[in-house]
Amino acid sequence: MDTKFRIFDDNAPLFDSMIADFLQAKKSIFFEIYRFGHDEMGERFADVLIQKAKQGLDVRLIADAWGTGENQPLIEKMQKGGVQVRIYHKLILDRGYLAKNHCRNHRKLIIIDANISYLGSSNITAYSLCWRELNLRIEDPSFASSFTRAFKDSYRTYNKYSIRKNNTKRDMKIGDWLFIQDLPTPYRQKIKVRYEKMINNAKKSIVIETPYFLPGYVLRKELAEAVSRGVDVRVITPFQSDVHVVDIIRRHYLGLLHENGVQLMFYTPGNLHAKCLMVDDNIFSISSANFDYRSFRYQNEIALVGKDKYVLTLLRNHIDKTLQNCEAFDYHKWKNRSLIERFIEYLLLPFRHLF
Repeated sequence: MDTKFRIFDDNAPLFDSMIADFLQAKKSIFFEIYRFGHDEMGERFADVLIQKAKQGLDVRLIADAWGTGENQPLIEKMQKGGVQVRIYHKLILDRGYLAKNHCRNHRKLIIIDANISYLGSSNITAYSLCWRELNLRIEDPSFASSFTRAFKDSYRTYNKYSIRKNNTKRDMKIGDWLFIQDLPTPYRQKIKVRYEKMINNAKKSIVIETPYFLPGYVLRKELAEAVSRGVDVRVITPFQSDVHVVDIIRRHYLGLLHENGVQLMFYTPGNLHAKCLMVDDNIFSISSANFDYRSFRYQNEIALVGKDKYVLTLLRNHIDKTLQNCEAFDYHKWKNRSLIERFIEYLLLPFRHLF
């Protein structure tokens, strides 16, 4: 068994594991997160980070202004306790407010003692304890070294606004793995391009797991073309996510995808917040990015692409367990939805890039 990899799909054991690793840390904790909750879970993490900072460790936190908020008592508490906190891209109140403030840091990345790393889908919040997630814990200094370089670059440029045509960072090779960092750009986003390549190369199967499913025209076309080649294509999303407006816009696309042979599965026990792509049971991506316009266009995201056989086994088990709690898309019900539902979909559709 390759014990350097472990997948967490429930937040309660994930948070316990993170806290345990923090308490064992001897040198450093680097923590990059979209949402750091101002609740009992945020307090729990903050207290441990302060404890380690007071022990002399290098403790740094990057949190997003939109997801976490600014000038919050918990942030101030950590700063006073010795944690080096930086708030990514504070909200801008000027021309271009909507576009500029959608440029967010949606990454989830933790590095401990340049040895243990976590990345995936989870934010630090109490209300998400029962969500189904996907996070990879890696105990390996070669991964931690690359992730640390990525973190420090993000820490250095935390307050620079940038959304332009050639906005890019170099991919990092970690042995046979590929670590992708995406920056906000309205043009060809690197994670989306990688996903398109994986989908176009698929021979047998494609599984997408995402909380928010708003693929653009090219991705929808490529999924339909994969089905026409005989590829088994499944998309797993929550029956009802935490962003209801996305569910409404998503509904507009479901019928055509179903008609083109894409199997749509809805996770029913609660919110599914996992983000992954697996192709041919051979290559996968575990990511912070959703399958939607906002992640691909406006947000700083990360993805780890690999073919490791042990992680593939863990990921297949994760997907199988997710599917046990899913129900298939009801095409008849969709076809016969009310006129008011259709009207609301069309009303919201022009704003799909912002959700």
